[in-house]
Amino acid sequence: MKLDIAILPGDGIGPEIMQQGVATLDAIAQKFGHEFTYHEAICGAHAIDEVGDPFPEKTFKTCMDADAVLFAAVGDPRFDNNPTLKVRPETGLLAMRKQLGLFANVRPVATFDCLLHKSPLKEELLKGADFIVIRELTGGMYFGEKYQDNEKAYDTDIYYRNEIERILKIAFEYAQKRNKHLTVVDKANVLASSRLWRQIAKEMEPVYSDVTTDYMFIDNCAMRVLTEPTFFDVIVTENTFGDILTDETSCITGSMGLQPSSSIGEYTPLFEPVHGSWPQAAGKDLANPVAQILSAAMLLEHFGLEDEGRIIREAVEASLQANVRTPEIQVEGGKHYGTKEVGNWIVNYIKESN
Repeated sequence: MKLDIAILPGDGIGPEIMQQGVATLDAIAQKFGHEFTYHEAICGAHAIDEVGDPFPEKTFKTCMDADAVLFAAVGDPRFDNNPTLKVRPETGLLAMRKQLGLFANVRPVATFDCLLHKSPLKEELLKGADFIVIRELTGGMYFGEKYQDNEKAYDTDIYYRNEIERILKIAFEYAQKRNKHLTVVDKANVLASSRLWRQIAKEMEPVYSDVTTDYMFIDNCAMRVLTEPTFFDVIVTENTFGDILTDETSCITGSMGLQPSSSIGEYTPLFEPVHGSWPQAAGKDLANPVAQILSAAMLLEHFGLEDEGRIIREAVEASLQANVRTPEIQVEGGKHYGTKEVGNWIVNYIKESN
C-alpha cells in the first residue's frame, strides 16, 4: 500500500516522539512492502514563531493533500499565563480540528497487566478494563460564541442536531463491532444542550437494537470510570466533558504516555497521542514514545492494515514486559531507558518478528 502521511511534530517533546513514530512506520513499510511518503509541516508555538499562525494555510493544505495526519503535540508555557493573547498554540489545534472536519475523537483505554501497579487505583478494579471514549470534537463551548471583558465572560455550549446525530452514529457503530454496549454521557438534568443529546440518542436507539444503551450524568461517569472501569465498553459524550474524561482515564493506564487516539470526520483522518507537549522535558530524551507509536498503529488499522497494527502492539507489549520503559513507568531500580532507546527496541522487535 502507498500512503502519503502529513507529519506534524509540533512543540516540546513532539519532534522526539514523532521521530520514533516515523521510525516504526518505516519498519512496517520495510517488513510488509508498503510505501509511506512523509510531508512535514509546522504547527503550534513553532508555527507562531515562524509565521505568526499556529495552523498556517500551508500546513492545512499539506494535511488536506495527505491520506492521513500523524500529529504529536502543541503547547508552550510562554503562552499559558497571559489570558489576553488572541493567538496561542491551542488555537491552532482547534482550527485544525475544525478545518479538517475532525468531529469524532476516538480514545481507546486499555490496561497492561505488567503496569497495573503504576495506576493510583486498586489493581483488582483495573484488570480487564478495555473501553473506548468517543468525544465530539468540533462543537460545544470550545467553538460556541464567546465574550470576555473585565466584568463578564461567557462561552456558549451550542449543539445542532446534525452534529449530535453524526457522532452518535459513529458511537453506535463502534459498539456494534465491540461488546454492543454504549453509554451516553451528558448532564441532562441541568443543561439544555445535554437534553437534546439524550433526546436524539433515544430516537436513534431503535435503529441499533442490538446495542444495549444506557445514560449517565458526567459527574457519575467520572466517578465510575475510576471505581468500575470494566463496566464500560463505548462511551460517547460532548466536547468539554470528553476532554476532561479522557484525561482522567490516564489513571487507568498508569501514564498518559501510553494512550493513543484518532480523530476522524469529513476529510483527512488524524492520529495523535493524548498527552501534551511537556516542554520542560524537550531535548532530554525522557519522553515516552509509546503513545505516538500506538497512534501510528491506529493509523495503519484505519486503512485496513490489521496485521501491521497488531505487530506494533505486540512490540509495545513486549517492550513493557522486558522493562524497556521510560522513567515514569519503569520498575523501581530498573534500567533507565530514554525515548530513543525505547523506540529503537520496538523497531528492532518489529524487524525481527515472524
